[in-house]
Amino acid sequence: MTFLFEIIRLGLTNLRLHVLRSILTALGIILGVAAVITMVSIGEGTKQLALEQIERLGARNIIIRSVKPPEARQSGESRGWQVSYGLLRTTFDHIEESLDSADSIVPLKAIGSEVIRNDIKRTSQAFGTVPGYREAINLRVYRGRYLTPQDIEERAPVAVIGHEIARDYFPLEDPLGQTFRIDQQSFKVVGILQQVGLAGGAGAALVGRDLNYDVHIPITTGRERFGDVVQRRTSGSFSAEKVELSEIVYQAPSRERVLTDAALIERIVESHHPGMSDVDMLVPYELLESAKQEALQSNILLGAIAGISLLVGGIGIMNIMLASVTERTREIGIRRALGATKAHIVWQFVVETGVLSALGGLIGVGLGVGFALLVNTFADDLARTLGADTTIKTAITSWSILLSFSIATITGLVFGIYPALVAARQDPIVALRHD
Repeated sequence: MTFLFEIIRLGLTNLRLHVLRSILTALGIILGVAAVITMVSIGEGTKQLALEQIERLGARNIIIRSVKPPEARQSGESRGWQVSYGLLRTTFDHIEESLDSADSIVPLKAIGSEVIRNDIKRTSQAFGTVPGYREAINLRVYRGRYLTPQDIEERAPVAVIGHEIARDYFPLEDPLGQTFRIDQQSFKVVGILQQVGLAGGAGAALVGRDLNYDVHIPITTGRERFGDVVQRRTSGSFSAEKVELSEIVYQAPSRERVLTDAALIERIVESHHPGMSDVDMLVPYELLESAKQEALQSNILLGAIAGISLLVGGIGIMNIMLASVTERTREIGIRRALGATKAHIVWQFVVETGVLSALGGLIGVGLGVGFALLVNTFADDLARTLGADTTIKTAITSWSILLSFSIATITGLVFGIYPALVAARQDPIVALRHD
């Protein structure tokens, strides 16, 4: 034990005598470890952000939505015809009858062409739906209430509005109890939805819209006041679209049932819509599993790229230690002449490289964690300054810290063994004659 402590003391003393050289020697390890932790944290944060957005859609959900087919889009828009496409109420009924074990099956129906209040107008993102829609896609009410069965039964002219609608349409007053119009129909605000973090992210692309601009009214009110035809006038042209249901959200009883139920729903939908050219199916669970696989591959790639820095750092340590062997040849000869064995010389150089690698690893961990926290703190502000519509998130993982530190230490030791063996093979007599 005394021998080991003495070897460590000699190694540390030598490193302290050449502080600048020691720091430069460990620089490759420091930057390599910092790179591994920073890059993995960015990859992990991106993965978590994507998974959160997909999870928010509901991992047990299956979303079937109406899609305007290309042929209908071309003929309808160029000639101003009324086109019919999308989900039918009979399709909804068939799904409801065939899958009675579902937690919920919720319809969504687009209504109106414009949402209006005073001089503020916005292309309608209003939908008729039922109370179960809130639970189905994990919406939360910020103030007021959501739709109720009584609203559905009474065909009440009430609406629940998204966070951005509340902010844009009612900037200086409390939206609750106020009225606005969808086309020529007036509605009273009874609830405001909590802000949803899907804007501009993967979730918005999956849903197909920013949920913060949604307006929800009872589906019975929507059918009674607006019918199935949505008329739109843009740039002097007129178009009318007949769509019975815009979307159906099916919630499976468990995750294990999602893929089985999705296959059955696809067969049902295809029986009503041959070729499925005017409908689309989205299964967040499939996207969730795919995102996890992509994230794993991304982490492996990022880790491999950053690992090259550790390899370069190890080669740097070996080069410096080889130079140190030449520089300290006379010292080695004196120690051998005084009774030091080859094992003593090997241990001295291995300890020096091990200490360099371990200290470099610790400093690298500190830098990597610091860089990750800085990215997490300032990336969104920088993105907003540059006008980029994106969200950046980092997530520091314990495994990346432990792995990078371990690899750094092992790399230094492995690359330090060869210089140590070179030093131990020095002939004591030749070494003593060395200037």
